[in-house]
Amino acid sequence: MLERELEHLESAHLLRALTAFSDVTSTRVTIGNHRLLLCASNNYLGLATDERVQKAAITAVRRYGTGATGSRLTTGHTDMHAHLERSIAELKGTAAALLFSSGYLANLGAITALLGPEDEIFSDELNHASIIDGCRLSRARVNVYRHSDMDHLESLLRKVTGARRRMIVTDGVFSMDGDIARLPDLVRLRDDYHTMLMVDDAHATGVIGARGAGTADHFGVPSEAVDLHMGTLSKALGAEGGFVAGSAKLIAFLTNRARSFIFNTGLAPASVGAAVASIEIAASEPERRETLEYNGILLRRRLERLGLSVVPGVTPIIPVVLGDAKRAMTFSASLLASDVYAPAIRPPTVPTGSARIRLTLTAQHSKEDIQQIVEAFAEACSKVLP
Repeated sequence: MLERELEHLESAHLLRALTAFSDVTSTRVTIGNHRLLLCASNNYLGLATDERVQKAAITAVRRYGTGATGSRLTTGHTDMHAHLERSIAELKGTAAALLFSSGYLANLGAITALLGPEDEIFSDELNHASIIDGCRLSRARVNVYRHSDMDHLESLLRKVTGARRRMIVTDGVFSMDGDIARLPDLVRLRDDYHTMLMVDDAHATGVIGARGAGTADHFGVPSEAVDLHMGTLSKALGAEGGFVAGSAKLIAFLTNRARSFIFNTGLAPASVGAAVASIEIAASEPERRETLEYNGILLRRRLERLGLSVVPGVTPIIPVVLGDAKRAMTFSASLLASDVYAPAIRPPTVPTGSARIRLTLTAQHSKEDIQQIVEAFAEACSKVLP
């Protein structure tokens, strides 16, 4: 049975395999003996390879060891974990924050702790898989609204009565399209219909907003207007782990009820130390965000001039939609031949018929790098597209 399913995936150009990297920097990677321009990393600010962040990780290992040694409620909590949680709360403008070992676990833990069979969830159709899985595992009734369609969401909110709790949940920056949730409208609906609001800021934290604090910061929305600010340390902050930030009561509740927190080993000291340093650097060097935004705008414009279907936006996630999976795979192979690493994104990660090249930029990409990307895309267009 497994062999047939694998054969089916291969024939549909949907079979995946791991690619081993070596000699990784913010903008370059080696695969085998092939040195490539890296255009698919979530290391938006270039902090994962920053020497100061690496030094902080090494210092943390020397002081605390290589592993947390237990769950946060037993032996896995240190003064450094507490310091990082205070730093995250300060960044997000909330009373408190709680660390999880990954963003996936943060979404699963928060959603399943707060909601159950007697509750209602309102979820954007393009939300991340971790949100979808958290909704399913909660056993709450899930109402999926069309992507960023506030009229559709409001119609669903009107229909639902009698639930113990209701929650709207959305990505802040959508991971495959790079667009930003309509947060001011979501806050209005939260208030009008007395629901909770949860925003997944995995791809927004450190990237958008006057302070790099994420979606609420981007729109100038008060932090308290969002009940749960979820985020990760593994993208712009260049480390590992996830978090939820919110009121002190919310964090106390999750500490006692979120199973993916209670029964999971604490975040490793190296990641905690790295994240502490990254938050400090990101706050003191806003030019990283400014360069990142400039790079994204520049590359979008250049690709649009080639006549490509580029999803509009202002974030460093730049999707070039190609349609079917085979075409996307062929296009990606052409880019690779031009020394540009940008893998094809195919179903089920994106809807059927919307396979794409998902480019992501960093603050470390130069104008010359962007020119190389554009030339590689022009070459691929001439070879692959009709």
